[in-house]
Amino acid sequence: MNIAWGSLGLFLCVICSSLCTVAIYAQTAAPAQAPPSATAPPPPPTPIPFDAALLKAANDLFSKANLNGAPDKVTLVIDPLIDGVTGAQSNATHLEEKRITELVKSNYPRFQVARFSSESVAKAPVVLIGTFTAVNNAGVANGAKDAYRICLALADMRTKTIISKGVSRALPEGIDPTPAAFFNDSPVFTKDASTDSYIKTCQGTKVGDNVDQAYADRIVVASLVNDGIEAYDQGRYRDALDVYQSALKTPGGEQLRVLNGIYLANYKLHRTKAAMDAFGKVVDYGLNRDKLAVKFLFKPGSTQFINDRVIRAPYDAWLKKIAERTAAKQGCLEVVGHTSATGLPAINDRLSGLRADYIKERLEDEQRSLHGRLIATGRGSREMIVGTGKDDASDALDRRVEFKTAPCGGKST
Repeated sequence: MNIAWGSLGLFLCVICSSLCTVAIYAQTAAPAQAPPSATAPPPPPTPIPFDAALLKAANDLFSKANLNGAPDKVTLVIDPLIDGVTGAQSNATHLEEKRITELVKSNYPRFQVARFSSESVAKAPVVLIGTFTAVNNAGVANGAKDAYRICLALADMRTKTIISKGVSRALPEGIDPTPAAFFNDSPVFTKDASTDSYIKTCQGTKVGDNVDQAYADRIVVASLVNDGIEAYDQGRYRDALDVYQSALKTPGGEQLRVLNGIYLANYKLHRTKAAMDAFGKVVDYGLNRDKLAVKFLFKPGSTQFINDRVIRAPYDAWLKKIAERTAAKQGCLEVVGHTSATGLPAINDRLSGLRADYIKERLEDEQRSLHGRLIATGRGSREMIVGTGKDDASDALDRRVEFKTAPCGGKST
């Protein structure tokens, strides 16, 4: 928090010399002026129940929309709302979309809701984007996440400008942040440049600003990604694979969600070789950008993987592929362990380091050429992504292991 401090100067004129008689001239002091009062930061918004908070943000959004020059009927599409930190869709964001759609149909008939697709995007509609983010309501760094910030924005794709915003804060009670199937099953943290541009367009703009150019450029791919996620969440894995492969061939389609989707769909279709080839591309994508965050779930307080055989089934294959691709790059890696907030900080620091050591040793067992090229460090719970402390699927990203390129032989890889 930045605080502007006032200052008060008191001036004394003292003329002295070690060689001469000291002469002090007293003057009548002018009355001291009070320092300018510091500008107090505005109080944090008061969180309200989820339904009321969403209704407030949505009504502000639609009632204040600048529709000058727009036709009598405005096509509205919703680019699926996401978590503002992880980039994931969740049960909570899906519920938001459902409630918003119902509100528009009942109260704002000028907006005609259409499915988010390449066909609807081609007509330059108004696009609703939004983030739903766990925050410390008072803005305390590393403070407990005791509220959710709702951010909604309307982007007119004809003019590429933001025409309305709606924001509010919601209490955490009754909110289900469990990730949707695609994001829950993803082996890696899938937030990338495309997701960042979405979040920037929602959170980093005001009415009248331009839409982030990267978001505008990739909106067609975003519609294809959405088709793939919907197909995957519905268990239509063959359809999902077809969509992701099509998206990959589209300009701007080489992004982590697409590569990750190709891996997931192949894995669900029991196409083991194709799945691991796809996972190798996921690994390369991360390492080329100096960060690959993999979700390995461990037993509580342990360096051993969880007992759930379904969840841990691909772990051995992931480790083998990470070792293989790292060895092929002849690079060096820092293996960084993380924990959730549960437990004492000192214990979490040690546990995260031991987990990183365990992964490091497994990689070295897979590829002997990696001996001497890996270092293990633990960050405890200091770099949480989610930070809710639920210790369930919703904050699995906090119990992750990251791989970062590291100096190798005194030179950067």
